[in-house]
Amino acid sequence: MSSTTELEKLRKFMKMKKLSVQLYGDNVGALVTSETNIRYLTDFANSEGTLFVTKNKSYLLVDFRYGEAAQKNVTNCEVVVYDNYAESLKEIVKKHGIEQLMIEISDVTIKRAESLRPILNDVDCKLVSNNILDKLISNMRIIKSSDEIAKIEKAQQITEEAFLELLNIVKPGVTEAELALELEFLMRKKGAEGVSFDLITITGKKTSMPHGVPGNEAVQRGDFVTFDIGAIYDGYHSDMTRTIAVGEVSDFQREIYNIVLEAQLTAISKVKAGVKASDVDKAARDVIKSKGYGDYFKHSTGHGVGLDIHEQPFVSPKSEAILSPGMIITVEPGIYLPDRFGVRIEDMGAVTKDGYRNFATLSKELIVV
Repeated sequence: MSSTTELEKLRKFMKMKKLSVQLYGDNVGALVTSETNIRYLTDFANSEGTLFVTKNKSYLLVDFRYGEAAQKNVTNCEVVVYDNYAESLKEIVKKHGIEQLMIEISDVTIKRAESLRPILNDVDCKLVSNNILDKLISNMRIIKSSDEIAKIEKAQQITEEAFLELLNIVKPGVTEAELALELEFLMRKKGAEGVSFDLITITGKKTSMPHGVPGNEAVQRGDFVTFDIGAIYDGYHSDMTRTIAVGEVSDFQREIYNIVLEAQLTAISKVKAGVKASDVDKAARDVIKSKGYGDYFKHSTGHGVGLDIHEQPFVSPKSEAILSPGMIITVEPGIYLPDRFGVRIEDMGAVTKDGYRNFATLSKELIVV
């Protein structure tokens, strides 16, 4: 990803006549406040800065804690190390004659928005509290660049290598919490900056809970163990789920596993540019429903992945998204039988013109350890 290119793209969108009509005026600015979107647009990670974007120039406002690092690393906008945030904000507004300032309503709290209003009123600038800016950036982020895809693939590689190594210790007596701790250690050892989310390493009856939390429950012979796992590499996430068996597997367990696998492979075969995301979801859901387990698959079939672990597009029954090349999506159907067990299989990959480039390289045949 080139942050310079992405920032230029945002400014280009801000110059569009359609946006001017929506905002009832031409002289508009944008205040980007979420850590994720600032990183996307500047390649700079920090927890306190804000990015002020005008149609012709951009400013990253940070306090002294991030000043030196920002000045050394940010190349596509002017770094402003402020002593007084409000005064620095007003100075930029006056310099560019900004009459309306868009904010990220998904990130800015009501309290923070209300604190901005009097600051902007002092310089005759109106706060725009709609979701236009959120939509602009979301629509940019939904298509991944080759650089972004490479980072996601690296995160996936780290996840798979750690998982394969972890299989050596999966045996009766090891606890769910021990598996989660060891897996995170292995991921970080192999180059991850962190885990994509609180790792799900659950066993036995708990596998019927899609987002079960690892505890002190110990793996037992005959259990299914669900691993919903992912690593972060240079800000980008991976996401993968595998369900394995310990020691032995019953015919019924294998039957449910094979149904989920069929549903997943069917849904993957549906993926390509121009297809509705909801149709991919339906492909998986129809298989499970046809086998009599439709009531036991309640979540969406997938979601986008990138700087956030869950982002657009969502692969769900109600999704209006049309798949396009460069979108990254998961495909993760499941069957969850309360107080018995559950099975989920999840891959992550890129939508292409003709199909799905799966980043997961691990076999999906049922592993019995």
